[in-house]
Amino acid sequence: MPVLLARSLAVLAFFIAPLAAPLLAQTMPPLKRQPTPAKVVEEHMAAFTNCDWPRLMAQFPDNVEFFGPNGQVVRGKIALGQMFAQVVKPPSQGGTCGLKVVAEHTFVVGDTINVQWRADSPLLKEPYRGADAYETHDGLMAAQVTTWNPAELKWKVPPTAGPK
Repeated sequence: MPVLLARSLAVLAFFIAPLAAPLLAQTMPPLKRQPTPAKVVEEHMAAFTNCDWPRLMAQFPDNVEFFGPNGQVVRGKIALGQMFAQVVKPPSQGGTCGLKVVAEHTFVVGDTINVQWRADSPLLKEPYRGADAYETHDGLMAAQVTTWNPAELKWKVPPTAGPK
């Protein structure tokens, strides 16, 4: 029975996912351009730290590309919005809310801001460190390359553990 249920849910997800994209597109916030590349990155890090999905999505153009570890690529604002919608949930729901992201070192090359950063939280056993290259254009985040891998976070209490 569990296999049949899993297959049914997979088929349902296959048909519902295309319907969800237009709905998500309708709820996207308007673009909010920043005056400098540094301000684009500051806004991104603040929105991420505050788990503010509308604020995050207000800085991405429709043709954004996001490159993650292990060859992961997310293309387009709608797909990126779906990804970030999962990220800005509490850890108990598989997200990373509660982390404070702090830049430790920044290196600027043109409109690209390269940042070595640290994510801290009382929920983590130790800080998580990573690096991003933020490609900005016209006051927006045109592309991002990241080492971010939430599976590598070392939680004090596993996020899936809940009250029994």
